[in-house]
Amino acid sequence: MKISDILSRKEVTISFEVFPPKTEDRYESVSRAAGAIGALQPDFMSVTYGAGGGTSAYTLQIARELKEQEGVETLCHLTCVSSTREKVSAQLQKMKELGLENVMALRGDIPAECDFPLPGHYRYATELIRQIRESGDFCIGGACYPEGHVESESRREDIKHLKEKQDAGCSFLTTQMFFDNDVLYNFLYRAREAGITIPILAGIMPITSIRQIARASSLSGTYYPVAFKALADRFGSNARAFEQAGIAYAVEQIVDLVANNVNHIHVYSMNKPAVAKAILERLSAVLGR
Repeated sequence: MKISDILSRKEVTISFEVFPPKTEDRYESVSRAAGAIGALQPDFMSVTYGAGGGTSAYTLQIARELKEQEGVETLCHLTCVSSTREKVSAQLQKMKELGLENVMALRGDIPAECDFPLPGHYRYATELIRQIRESGDFCIGGACYPEGHVESESRREDIKHLKEKQDAGCSFLTTQMFFDNDVLYNFLYRAREAGITIPILAGIMPITSIRQIARASSLSGTYYPVAFKALADRFGSNARAFEQAGIAYAVEQIVDLVANNVNHIHVYSMNKPAVAKAILERLSAVLGR
């Protein structure tokens, strides 16, 4: 089933994200974790694509397992960086053969040692979206940044590029993590004013370890509100307390979002079944489950 159909049929949805292993010896443990999250029966799950496409085979393998063994629809990530058009075509053909019809089209992070773009490679995610649309009957998702992409000259320019993704064939967008819901509400207003009409999923990252804070900030320049900083200051030295507080903060974000009619929630669950389970247990009625 296409993700766009799921979003249109259900008023409130929740989805989780997992990432494939970097090496074959870790495949079984990652597969078990993904399966445990799939057993919770989210509305769908997304499976990421390693930097440079190094885990692309595992991405499709885990996506197929989730669909066949857990009955959960899956969304396969696909990135531009380090991918030629021929390589993308081959990946899309494999997806067709496996019955996988949902693609998350991303540019991806540019490796420090990479001359970008190389001849025959993509420069923008919009180019990838167009190729996917021309390659078959896929449902295509894209990424968006409530605080603006770190490489954009302005938020207005960033919104313009999102509109280009929609026009190129994107069926929905998923936001980068954010920790202040007012940032998202402001972004949604600007996006709708610019003519972006496709569903926008709110990306929530439950921060369950103090190390995640610095990493999240370095990757996306994420703003941390005073309430979140207080949480880190108070519980940062107690791993168990910080994990509970981080889950509670994510739960509060989701409750506020749904109360304000932001009804499609995507959780960056980081291969942690316990985190996904805790969120669902606390929000079963809120999510209509």
